Amino acid sequence: MSNEIIKWDKKYATGIDLIDEQHKELIVLTNKLYAACFTADGELETKFKDAMSKMVKYVQYHFDAELKLLAAIDYPKYEEHKRMHVSLIKKILDSAKSHDEGKKFVPNNFVRTLVDWVFGHIAVYDKQYSAFAEGQLKNGKLSMEKLKQIEKASA
Repeated sequence: MSNEIIKWDKKYATGIDLIDEQHKELIVLTNKLYAACFTADGELETKFKDAMSKMVKYVQYHFDAELKLLAAIDYPKYEEHKRMHVSLIKKILDSAKSHDEGKKFVPNNFVRTLVDWVFGHIAVYDKQYSAFAEGQLKNGKLSMEKLKQIEKASA
């Protein structure tokens, strides 16, 4: 049985190097979180909490970088995109809190839900802003040099 729940696929590529690299790291962390679900019972709690903590921190870092990028390119759906990010962070933190309070929590199911949300979001909504950025490049409102500067500042 593989301890990978997701693999990088070109359908996730935005064409924006910084974001694509961060999305690849999200896949690595998601697979670590998933692998933690299959550790021995005595270690499950510790390994899962550690993996979850790393995932939460990285998701927050990634969302911050992504929103800086969207603000810099004047993405018209910025607020909507930000609300989606806030919603996911809230769901993750609520799940972690429920788990800490001893409520029924199935790590494997949580990871599958996380995969569906995060990578569904990437495949649909992140593709929308990358298409917007590509349009801005084509019509001359954004240059590749400017985009690279924005990426650097967002990292």
